Amino acid sequence: MPAEPTYVPKMPATLMTAEELLHANIPDKRSELVRGVLVVREPPGGRHGSVTMNLALRLGNHVEREGAGQVFAAETGFTLARGPDTVRAPDIAFVRRGRLPEPIPLGFPEFAPDLVVEVLSPGDRPGEVLAKVGDWLEAGARLVWVIDPERRIGRVYRHDGTESSIAADEPLDGEDVLPAFSCPLASIL
Repeated sequence: MPAEPTYVPKMPATLMTAEELLHANIPDKRSELVRGVLVVREPPGGRHGSVTMNLALRLGNHVEREGAGQVFAAETGFTLARGPDTVRAPDIAFVRRGRLPEPIPLGFPEFAPDLVVEVLSPGDRPGEVLAKVGDWLEAGARLVWVIDPERRIGRVYRHDGTESSIAADEPLDGEDVLPAFSCPLASIL
């Protein structure tokens, strides 16, 4: 008869802080901190980059023309929670002018953007994407767009708990977060 397995309790992993992530050297990878745990992923592919840039250009042009605030490039980290720390890095972020700190910090801003854009990559898991959306909204984001280039659809999540789907022939709308911004989804895919 085989011996019973011996139970050996696992020692808790050391949790990382936002400051440690900021100074970590993780070349050629995308990294976030989720409740103190480092999450490292491969860089996204070409389609992801193309869709992200197409939308970032449109958002940036609108924001500059309107003087509405600041658009942040892909992978800018935002500290969403402390103790343990969560630092999320969206593909695109927008912060309204009245919420921008002066000067913009060298480190991770300690708040959620008003608008967050996540562009799906082929390896993204639905549960992980929904966890990100939940983190953004819980931290104060007012609008989250999740763009699925493969299926040519988008999902809109709002701070009030409502959500909707957008087909390729429908527009992404800035709603009350970025008034007068509208962009046909098909034009960025």
